[in-house]
Amino acid sequence: MEHDSTPVRQLPMPRPDVCPFGPAPEYARLRAEAPVTRVACPTGLTAWLVTRYADVREALGDADRFSSRPGQVVHLMAHADPERPLAPGEFTRMDGAEYQRFRRHIGPEVSTAGRLAQLRPMVQAIIDERLDLLALTDRRAEFYHDFAVPVTTAAIGGIVGVPYEERDLFQRAGAAVFSGVTDQAGLVAAVKPLHGYLYQLLQERRAAPADDGISRMIARSDAAEQPFSDLELVSMCAIMLSAGFDTTATVLTHGLLALLAHPEELARLRADPSLVPQAIEELVRFFGGAPGIVRQATRDTRIGGQEIAAGDYLVLAIQAADRDPAAFPDPDRLDLTRGGQGHLGFGYGAHQCFGQQTARLELTVAFETLLRRVPSLRLAVPLEEVPFKTDSTVVGPAALPVAWDRIHPAAEGAAAAPAPTPGERR
Repeated sequence: MEHDSTPVRQLPMPRPDVCPFGPAPEYARLRAEAPVTRVACPTGLTAWLVTRYADVREALGDADRFSSRPGQVVHLMAHADPERPLAPGEFTRMDGAEYQRFRRHIGPEVSTAGRLAQLRPMVQAIIDERLDLLALTDRRAEFYHDFAVPVTTAAIGGIVGVPYEERDLFQRAGAAVFSGVTDQAGLVAAVKPLHGYLYQLLQERRAAPADDGISRMIARSDAAEQPFSDLELVSMCAIMLSAGFDTTATVLTHGLLALLAHPEELARLRADPSLVPQAIEELVRFFGGAPGIVRQATRDTRIGGQEIAAGDYLVLAIQAADRDPAAFPDPDRLDLTRGGQGHLGFGYGAHQCFGQQTARLELTVAFETLLRRVPSLRLAVPLEEVPFKTDSTVVGPAALPVAWDRIHPAAEGAAAAPAPTPGERR
C-alpha cells in the first residue's frame, strides 16, 4: 500500500502554555476533519495519528491487528528503536500469550483487591510521614519534588522491596527511559546500575526471602510451569520501578494543579470527600496519556475508514480521544461528578496500564489526606508561572510551588473511614 501522495503533517506536541490541561489546539480540528492522518514524529518516525475516541479504543483493544512490539512512546524517545530485538523481560513490547505470561506474574503484586487492601496502610503511612516533614517547614513547598515524587517513590519501592535510600537508582533510570533526548548509550549507562542492584537483591532474596514483592515473584516463578530467568525477573522489577513513580507523581501534581485552577470543583471535593475516587477518574481523563502511544499494524487493515498497510505505525492520541464530544459531553470541562467512565487514560485492552490499581490507590489516599490535613493548600505562584516538563514523555508540571496556613496532625479526622478505590470495589 503506497503513501507517497498522502500529506504528512508534523505531530502536534503538547502546548502547556496554551492548554495546560488539554491536548494542543490542533487536535480538535484533526479529530473533526482528519481523524486518521499521516504525521512526522520528533524521532523521525512517520505514523498515522488517530484522534477519535472510537478509533483509538478499537486499536487499543485489538492487539492481533495492532501490535505493541515497537514500544509505547518510540515516536518521542531518541534512544528508542522500533526494530530493536526484544530484551529479556521487556514485556511491554510483547503481545498475546507471551505478554500475558509476564502480566499474570506481576498482577498479584499490584492489582488484586487483597493486595490493594494490604498496600493502603503503607501508602497512608508514607503520605502522613511526608506531610509531617512539610509541617516543619515555613508553610511553603514545591509539591512535585517535596511531596509527589517522594511519596510515589517510597510506594513503588515498598511494593517491589527496594529501600527508599536506593531511590536514586531507579529515579535516574526512569528519567533516562522517559527522556526525549537520552541516546541509547546514555540509556544503557543510566539503567545498568539499577539492573546490577536488582540482580544482587534477587540473589539475596533467593537465599533469604522477605515479605516483599521481589521475594514473592521469585516464589511464583519457581512454582510456575515456565519459570522466569533471573534476567527476566530483574527486567520486570526494573520496569515496575522506573515506570511506577514519576507517572503517578506527575498525575498527582497535575491533578492538584487542575483542582487549584478550578476552585469550584475543588470546593465540591472539599464539601464531599467521598467524590475522590470518581474525581481521580475524571482527572486522568482530563489530561492522561498526553503524548499518545504507538502501535504497529500486523496486516493490511482499516481504522476510521483509512486503509492502513501492514507494518505501518500508528500514534494513538489518547488525550484527544478522551476529549472527543462523541464520547464525553462537554469534554473540555472538568467535572468531578462525571466519573470518567470509559476513559482511556490508563489505556484499554490487553496492554492497559498494569499498575493502574496501585496508581488509583496512591492518588485516592493522597487526595483524601491532603483534603483532610491541608485544607488551606493553594498555589504560591500564578498559574501561568508554573513550569512544565520539556524533556520527558511524561507530560505535566516540572514544579508546583504551593503554600498553606496549617498542616493538621494525622490523627485529626483520621477516624473517618476512607472511601475505597475503584480497584478495591472490584
